[in-house]
Amino acid sequence: MKKNDSVIYVCQSCGAVYPKWSGKCAQCGEWNCLVEERAKRSPRKHIDKIDFASIAVKLDEIEPNSDFRVPTSMREFDRVTGGGLVSGSSLLLAGDPGIGKSTLLLQTAGALAQAHHRVLYVSGEESPQQMRNRADRLGISTELISIAATSDLQEIKAIIEQEFYSFVVVDSIQTLRSRAFESSPGTVTQIRECVADLQDLCAVRGTGLLLIGHITKEGAIAGPKVLEHMVDVVLYFEGDKSQFYRILRSQKNRFGATSEIGIFTIDERGLSAVENPSELFLTERACGISGQVVVCSLEGARPILFELQALVTDSTYGVPQRVSSGFDQKRLNLLLAILEKKEKFRLAAKDVFINLAGGLRLVEPALDLGVVTAIVSSYEDVPVRDDTVIVGEVGLGGEIRSVPNIKARITEASSLGFRRIVLPERNAKTAGNNVNIEIAPVSHLTDAFSAAFK
Repeated sequence: MKKNDSVIYVCQSCGAVYPKWSGKCAQCGEWNCLVEERAKRSPRKHIDKIDFASIAVKLDEIEPNSDFRVPTSMREFDRVTGGGLVSGSSLLLAGDPGIGKSTLLLQTAGALAQAHHRVLYVSGEESPQQMRNRADRLGISTELISIAATSDLQEIKAIIEQEFYSFVVVDSIQTLRSRAFESSPGTVTQIRECVADLQDLCAVRGTGLLLIGHITKEGAIAGPKVLEHMVDVVLYFEGDKSQFYRILRSQKNRFGATSEIGIFTIDERGLSAVENPSELFLTERACGISGQVVVCSLEGARPILFELQALVTDSTYGVPQRVSSGFDQKRLNLLLAILEKKEKFRLAAKDVFINLAGGLRLVEPALDLGVVTAIVSSYEDVPVRDDTVIVGEVGLGGEIRSVPNIKARITEASSLGFRRIVLPERNAKTAGNNVNIEIAPVSHLTDAFSAAFK
């Protein structure tokens, strides 16, 4: 080890730094997770006296900026980011391998280039020829997009400093490596320091930084959790590879809301925005089958109708199965306990399966009433009315609680041809008048089941 080098030990799980090795991380409790990192220690420099009066600025003296967003013309992407990208900010896009992250950002780069913004696409995983083939397949052809096939941080910084780019895309951050550290790409130190250096450079030049990150088997972004705190926006690109659609979900956004989702379909020509998500998720709905209901979930300001399926069968094992796909497992156990206690349904010896059609994952409490109705429908083998939408939260006493933004849900159900909606009694007072749909207010589970199966 050279004289100016320093040795630290970094936890690969949480990013904690220690001056000496230990078998267990004191912060996250993981064993054998500390990895040695060597960094060159720069000599101390003289720090001039700082004029603090020139740094602090009074809030009312700062001029507001209403033109800080750059729309990409990709409606679903702009919806999730809050109206577009912010110059000088950093965005992290995470998702499973092969889900379409590179395709999404390459199409975003193409949309920005059409708006006369210069874009640098840094690929540490693909060659320029591969990038050109993908761009041709997606119909992207412009001289405003530059490709750099390198994973060396110093080379990337030199390219950025040569000329001005409005946006820089890095695919992916786990492939970058700084010469200042001897560790391999993808380690905690490399990821943290590479992102920090790129952020500093892009912030000074007013360049937007778009990063692609891989995720682990547990669904978390590979690398330290601190990476999510360093960037301004964190987006997750989700979906089942066997399905033809993808969902873009915001996990963090310093410049907008985090409740919106964007929905795309994917084919050989790339990603396309979905104009009507409700119609997409109800395309293959079968009618007259027990255990199936249509529910309405609110994602940001957008109501979406989709099919919820339940299957209740006799258990063939000693312990009954409780399997949920797309719905919270603990919430399912809670709703089953309410049905057992308050409605006297004997489900202790039954296997219960819940599925949100299409592979969606939703956690809104407004789905509760739809879930219990589907379970009872399968248990009694009685189908729910085909023209009915069910919305409501279920309390521990079996009461039906109100849900937000009920007018938007009613309007969405009416526009898709549904003639009846079962909703909480309190929501019925503020639902307004809609001549195209019948409103069935309920206050308890017993009333809800009578309304759903009538």
